[in-house]
Amino acid sequence: MLFSVPIVLIFGSSRSVMSAPTLQRNAKLTDFESPFKALADQKRLEVLKLLTKHGASCVCDLMEYMDMPQSKLSYHLKILLRAGFIQKESRGTWSYYTVREERLRELLSEEVAESFRIAQ
Repeated sequence: MLFSVPIVLIFGSSRSVMSAPTLQRNAKLTDFESPFKALADQKRLEVLKLLTKHGASCVCDLMEYMDMPQSKLSYHLKILLRAGFIQKESRGTWSYYTVREERLRELLSEEVAESFRIAQ
């Protein structure tokens, strides 16, 4: 069933109003469910902020700043990884995680994505 109610979308730096049929042609709403669910958790937002601040970090580094066991932290990292917000690089027996700024900019307004920008 299609609705003709306008839907306001804010992606990247552009804001647009489009009808549901137009929205359906451009992207399925279900494509956005997983990424936005990944961001809808305070702990995962904290992880993103830490990775933004400290750069490439392993779970043991992040555990110093987060009050949670390694298993829970790994769970949150896995969700962020699947949503494409972070990437993992293996170095020997360690895995290091970094923020994928371009992915955040794809889905979020510039104002929100800017809060996760890695300091130069």
